Amino acid sequence: MAVAATVGSLGAFLPRRCLRNPRCLSVKPPLSARIRASSSATASVEADPVALIPDAKVSTGINNLGCPVCYYPLISQSNASQTIESTAGSYVECHICKKAYFSNGTYLDLTVAGGSKEYTETMPGGTELFRSQLVSFLYERGWRQNFIWGGFPGPQREFEMAKVYLTPTIGGTIVDASCGSGLFSRLFAESGMYSLVVALDFSENMLLQCDEFIKQKGISKENLILVRADISRLPFVSSSIDAVHAGAALHCWPSPSTAVAEISRVLRPGGVFVATTFVLDTIPPAVPIFRAIREFFSRNSGQHLYLSEGELEDICRACGLIGFTCIRNGFFIMISATKPSKSSS
Repeated sequence: MAVAATVGSLGAFLPRRCLRNPRCLSVKPPLSARIRASSSATASVEADPVALIPDAKVSTGINNLGCPVCYYPLISQSNASQTIESTAGSYVECHICKKAYFSNGTYLDLTVAGGSKEYTETMPGGTELFRSQLVSFLYERGWRQNFIWGGFPGPQREFEMAKVYLTPTIGGTIVDASCGSGLFSRLFAESGMYSLVVALDFSENMLLQCDEFIKQKGISKENLILVRADISRLPFVSSSIDAVHAGAALHCWPSPSTAVAEISRVLRPGGVFVATTFVLDTIPPAVPIFRAIREFFSRNSGQHLYLSEGELEDICRACGLIGFTCIRNGFFIMISATKPSKSSS
């Protein structure tokens, strides 16, 4: 897809200064000329771990899911005719480490600490905030709408912008990482762009809200599953996911570099990562001050604050992603990067 086509489709939104920025939209957007879209929910992997498991019966519709401990595929111990979250108490098991992961009837818990009897995983304050029932309830009832002050264009427009970058992955599997109450998970499911949509979040209450909205809107869960997981330990087989989307989430991750490294691991060659977040460097003279505040905040809270465009690009590059592009408006930025295909490596 030519840069001109991308700018033409997004030009109504982009401020003029962004169109002149040599770092924004300065490389081939989604590298669509070099990336072959996946035609199925599971991309081919050079060494298929499933082939190593004798008599493996991979669970229907979730054959990309992997053990977050050892990353091997999960084997269904439930009725293969059911989706894994359809029945409370249904579960999958890792053939290698024998750890079982259970569904509560709403979502499948694929956290490393899932099923622990004594230990409870806690996260930095910012992450724990979104696990609360109140914030989860308010997220789509006023919280997310307030992002317009920072230049966010609104969910529907944001979704349309993301689709431009995600075009090469149509027909495959997309993970909506840190999905919150499922705002974009629902849009992806309704669009019919993907054969499987994974709504993934660490917050139990966010996933409950996600399920509630899905039911209210009458969205089929035939090709949509809800998964509880840690962004720094994604429960997917390596090189098995076609696309990862993270809407207004990256600035909430305790370790953005670890999360992007995990995203790079699970993306198939040619897979696309698209994310929106707030950026730090909107007012260049203030950057040193903001960085000092951010470093102080991070040291004392364990939570990251906003990054700059350069830092976002640097993280993607360090984690093996190429073709970094961005769209900016005020404090808002949408970034996209691609897992190198064999031909480009």
